[in-house]
Amino acid sequence: MSITMVTTTVPLRPALALVAHDQKKDDMVRFAVAHADRLSAYDLFATGTTGARIAEALPNLPITRLKSGPLGGDQQIGALIAEERVSGLIFFVDPLTPMPHDVDVKALTRLAELYNIPMALNRATAELVLANHGALKRPI
Repeated sequence: MSITMVTTTVPLRPALALVAHDQKKDDMVRFAVAHADRLSAYDLFATGTTGARIAEALPNLPITRLKSGPLGGDQQIGALIAEERVSGLIFFVDPLTPMPHDVDVKALTRLAELYNIPMALNRATAELVLANHGALKRPI
């Protein structure tokens, strides 16, 4: 009988997930541009279009783009939270526009609550999350 050892690489930096509803994508891009230096300290994950818009505005900021929210991107970020690979969620929500994938949004915010990670749903709270960088734990 032989024993197989599996090693994994543990990221040294905390990871942050960035999501924005359609009417809030411009706000997210402005936020990312204003805080590019701070965001560069994180491994960044974003849903498809949000990630593309941020990458276009900040081509030197590494960001992992997942699927678009309605196509499963919200669920991909939820999985990263459940795997404890994401330390915080910045999700600019548009409270005035109905979302056809609202159940996915609720599931994502529920996971952030369940795993007790900082979650910002607007720019004011996102500013506080970045100001308290030490509050974001490193992933396991």
